[in-house]
Amino acid sequence: MTGLYLQVISALAIVVGLIFVAAFFLKKRQGKPGLMKLVAYQSFGPRRGVAAMKVGREILLIGVTASDLKVLRIFNEGDFESGLFNEMNTKMKKLKDMKEQLNELQ
Repeated sequence: MTGLYLQVISALAIVVGLIFVAAFFLKKRQGKPGLMKLVAYQSFGPRRGVAAMKVGREILLIGVTASDLKVLRIFNEGDFESGLFNEMNTKMKKLKDMKEQLNELQ
């Protein structure tokens, strides 16, 4: 009878060990960078905002609403090395100010 208990316990230990090994490899695999990466997101209310996503060597500026996604502009990675990045920061600050003004009116 004791042999049967040992057999069941060892089988259970092997199954639990296999689960831990599989979890380790799956977690390690998830750490690799994917095709897309969310660079920034600015909310303009419930389920509304603007997102910047990096896809390959391009950065997409996407308008997000509750029912729609629209590509507003596509940038190359090299564009941010020029003055375009500063221009975009200025426009984002203006958008944030507009949002604050709208919130104050409500």
